[in-house]
Amino acid sequence: MIDLLDLRSRPDVYQDAADKKNIKISVKEFLKLDELRRELKQLTDDMRAKQNSANKRIPGLKGKEKEDALKEMKTLSEELKHRLSELEQTEETWMSLQLMLPALPHARVPVGKGEKDNVEMKKWGDPKKLLKVKGPKDHVTLGEALDIIDIPRGVKLAGARSYFLKGDGARLHRAVLQLALDHLGKKGWIHFTPPYMASWDCLMGTGFFPGAEEQTYAVGAQEKRGEKIEPDDFYMIGTSEVSVCSYHKDEILKENDLPKRYAGFSPCFRREAGTYGKDTKGLYRIHQFDKVEQVVLCPANEEIALALFEEIRTNAEEVLQMLNLPYRVLDICTGDMGKGKVYMQDIETYMPSRESYGETHSCSYLGDFQARRLNIKYEDSEGKRLFVHTLNNTCIASPRILIPLLEMNQNEDGSVTIPEALRPYMGGQEKIG
Repeated sequence: MIDLLDLRSRPDVYQDAADKKNIKISVKEFLKLDELRRELKQLTDDMRAKQNSANKRIPGLKGKEKEDALKEMKTLSEELKHRLSELEQTEETWMSLQLMLPALPHARVPVGKGEKDNVEMKKWGDPKKLLKVKGPKDHVTLGEALDIIDIPRGVKLAGARSYFLKGDGARLHRAVLQLALDHLGKKGWIHFTPPYMASWDCLMGTGFFPGAEEQTYAVGAQEKRGEKIEPDDFYMIGTSEVSVCSYHKDEILKENDLPKRYAGFSPCFRREAGTYGKDTKGLYRIHQFDKVEQVVLCPANEEIALALFEEIRTNAEEVLQMLNLPYRVLDICTGDMGKGKVYMQDIETYMPSRESYGETHSCSYLGDFQARRLNIKYEDSEGKRLFVHTLNNTCIASPRILIPLLEMNQNEDGSVTIPEALRPYMGGQEKIG
């Protein structure tokens, strides 16, 4: 949700943002509807005021004067009912369109149509120097040989894109996540184990609805033994950003308490609808995974927010460097960044089986886009109430990170060397073999 006063004063800027973000919406048509809504609102308010005034005056009237007044009020009541119905329908359309309006991208965001137009900003680590073997095996081949990944049995139980991690695979998965949590904890970040379900309002508030409904698992069966059952108004989260960012929904914070640095740890669930035939092998695109997510609430100050953006991206980079995994950072272009994003970078980690880098982290600055939807404000030193700004970034997500972790650390004998940073979490174990 965006500032409508700003939209009304700069419609062309918002239309340009929508076009560059590939959002099909007419700002001009929205403003016509916005004007109609305001006119209907004023009209119905005036009619109600006239009705209230008459209700006070009529009891004191007599005879024909009272009869005429009652007749007039009946006509007014019918007209008001009609106008209120018109206002309700107009507001419903107005709100649905408003939820599609984009946040304005920052000036540093590259203009482009899709992921091919993203711009590489930096690299860390040389894959050729860090990879210890020639002709590396992919993580599925390694995992099956080491008996730490079992995809066929996962598919047997839960369908495509399902898996089992077992033995040292499950231990490695937990070790990576705990490393990230400890790394943030040492820096003073507050850990969260949030609800794994959230309401429609929370998904709307964080910008996922409308738009990501087909990617989201709804809670509640539609049908049971022939009996139709309405689903609950809850959804499985695809990221703890939904729950953690909504933690202060409808609250007013103090400026002195900002920024809030939260580390949400949760399982994540994604339907991956529309990805049939894409990344079907292995652990890259799956329905269930675990993630440590960084969520920040800060004052409405772009300079402070962008400094925090660097901080949360750096936190993720530091974890990858501890794991000795080569990666690159990309500036995400307008056409690939989503309606709520003001500035966005992805971190891609090198995956030998793909012979390229694959996305493992997504870092976003959303301005007051989420705060307006969630109604999260703060009171500044002058007593003025403003919407906070929000940011988020993955610190680590597993098992996707196990792809480069296993593939980059494989040995000629088929074993996998455990990075030194993870050994304390693996009982001092140095290899999986």
